[in-house]
Amino acid sequence: MKSRGKSINLFLMDGEATGRIKCTLANWTGVAYKIPRTELEKCKDREDLKQSGVYFLFGISDDSGKDMVYIGQAGSRKNGEGILNRLQEHKRNPEKDYWTEAIVFTTSNNSFGPTEISYLENRFCNLALAANRYEVKNGNDPTHGNITEEKECEMEEFIDNAKVVMGTLGHKLFEPLRKTASEQEGEISEKADSDGRLHLECNIKNVGKVEANGMQTSEGFVVLQGSHISPSDDDTIPAVIKERRRKARVDESFVLQEDVLFNSPSYAAMFVIGKSANGLTSWKNEAGITLKAMEGNGDLE
Repeated sequence: MKSRGKSINLFLMDGEATGRIKCTLANWTGVAYKIPRTELEKCKDREDLKQSGVYFLFGISDDSGKDMVYIGQAGSRKNGEGILNRLQEHKRNPEKDYWTEAIVFTTSNNSFGPTEISYLENRFCNLALAANRYEVKNGNDPTHGNITEEKECEMEEFIDNAKVVMGTLGHKLFEPLRKTASEQEGEISEKADSDGRLHLECNIKNVGKVEANGMQTSEGFVVLQGSHISPSDDDTIPAVIKERRRKARVDESFVLQEDVLFNSPSYAAMFVIGKSANGLTSWKNEAGITLKAMEGNGDLE
């Protein structure tokens, strides 16, 4: 089924894209804020940030260079300082000095109670873990809470909109590297495999045969979990690919344990083979048609 478009309103609160941003959707009571850590003090006059809500602290690991996120909830307090007060507490906490910006979700009508924010925190945390794009810094699994089926349906609708807003604000926190089979329906070339996969096989001297599966996405090219990569590489590949290979999660047989995204099919092929490679000719469908041939015929975007 063809997805419908959405109208999103972005308000640059400081008049620039690097400042604070308020985000709303038509016919949605949710309100989102993107707040740089350095601009937190400017939010003291925002009454809706003194309500209950769920927040995300984003940063980058100095050690691994990987994107990180902490997901939390904040209830309204007697002093009227809900979300904002919680963010200020995190700013003062030396154990959370990694975050550079926060994204907050609350409502325009202050309708979130303890049950709602507990449910949202739990679901957001599990969605982020499942997507596996960010290192989730939560030490404990947030409690699900007791929620009625009517309220659960309402919260799931809120989550659907929040996922769209999160991506619009620059974080694909909830989006897996590859779509599910149902999401891909109608988007796959007739000359690609039925699930959109492409294959790479290569016999490497002193290593043997390596085999990998991958697919093109709107972000680039994904080498799929379960692919077998070469245990060795040489100096014909860029240093950045060597580093990606070194940090890749593989088992003792060098079978990839997670999906890995690259900007191009050639970088993906070099990651698998450990040598210089042309991804347009290395990746093929089951019929043996190369990616270059498919793109040349306009059959695979």
